[in-house]
Amino acid sequence: MLRFEEPVQRIYLDHNATTPLLPSVIDRMTAVLREEFGNPSSVHHFGQQAKAAVDDARSEVAELIGADPSEVLFTSGGTEGDNIAIRGAVEALEGTGRRHLVASAIEHEAVLNTLKALARRGWETTLLSVDQSGIVSPATLRAALTDRTVLVSVMHANNEIGTIQPVAELARLAHERGALFHTDAVQSAGKIPVNVKALGVDMLSVSAHKFYGPKGVGALWIRRGLRVLPLLTGGRQERSRRAGTENVPGIVGMGVAATIAAGKMESEASRLGALRDRLEAGILRAVPGTAVNGSPNHRVPNTTNISFDRIEAESLLIALDLEGVAVSTGSACSSGTLEPSHVLKAMGFNAHRTQNSIRFSLGASNTDAEIDRVIAVLPGIVEKLRSLTRTPARA
Repeated sequence: MLRFEEPVQRIYLDHNATTPLLPSVIDRMTAVLREEFGNPSSVHHFGQQAKAAVDDARSEVAELIGADPSEVLFTSGGTEGDNIAIRGAVEALEGTGRRHLVASAIEHEAVLNTLKALARRGWETTLLSVDQSGIVSPATLRAALTDRTVLVSVMHANNEIGTIQPVAELARLAHERGALFHTDAVQSAGKIPVNVKALGVDMLSVSAHKFYGPKGVGALWIRRGLRVLPLLTGGRQERSRRAGTENVPGIVGMGVAATIAAGKMESEASRLGALRDRLEAGILRAVPGTAVNGSPNHRVPNTTNISFDRIEAESLLIALDLEGVAVSTGSACSSGTLEPSHVLKAMGFNAHRTQNSIRFSLGASNTDAEIDRVIAVLPGIVEKLRSLTRTPARA
């Protein structure tokens, strides 16, 4: 007799890596692909129709972050936005003699590796340490600033542990020393209120696929009057700041997603925060040797990062996936490596803890029932893995 296995129930808890497209985003993008195929730089009807769609999306993205549409530059995502902000701004000011860059040690690789590249070209760089809360202290930044500091880049919310940085205060300190301030808001935009004026920053990066928009499109807000050199040379698209024909369907999809995120932000933050707390409390109660990484209070509502003593995170991730639960060991951009988390390492945790932690990041599709199932299956998985390794407990 043939036996058919029951299909695995799939639970997606990796929304910080990417989010599924909203149906309304797909519908609008499909309509653009079919009917609004013109080049926005063309002066005829088809081109102007596409240009109008891009302009509408620019206004929608600007509304999400409290900006003027004319200050929004469309990019291919957060990485490009970070690169334009950092490289473009410092190279525009190279003649001033200011050649010192500052960032936190827990930034995304898009920032850290850009600073490394600039360091190889002669720029001086400083990485700010954090304590085990995962938050940059204003005093630490104040001590690092010099009269040669040209730019400070500190993310709004961390992608691995979700902690929210005191960006407004950090930006104020940078400005007091004559430096520019950039923040990577990829993990905060659409989840919590983001307002460029309230934050007091000079540049801010966002990415559509983190709030249910398409991959391959993002935006960089640049304060009016700030000169930033383009990374790409060519045509005059995006006010001569980013050459190349615009990704009209992607941009339009980002606009739709931005509008929906803004409208649902408050209620969704409350719902996800309750689900996250339910998951977190259930794991800590049911699984011994667990601890939350980072500040429990100052973080985005959908994220928790939990360490599991005497287990390698990669093994736990695979075991959970076999049970239908998708989670992450940290940044998706660093997945596939065996390197310890640079974020947890910068927070001062020992080598084992930097490699035994799992990120759970919740989103629109998650339910109470899904969270309860994860809490139910996790203790058995952890016990089995620990019995296989027989590794003694570590502090």
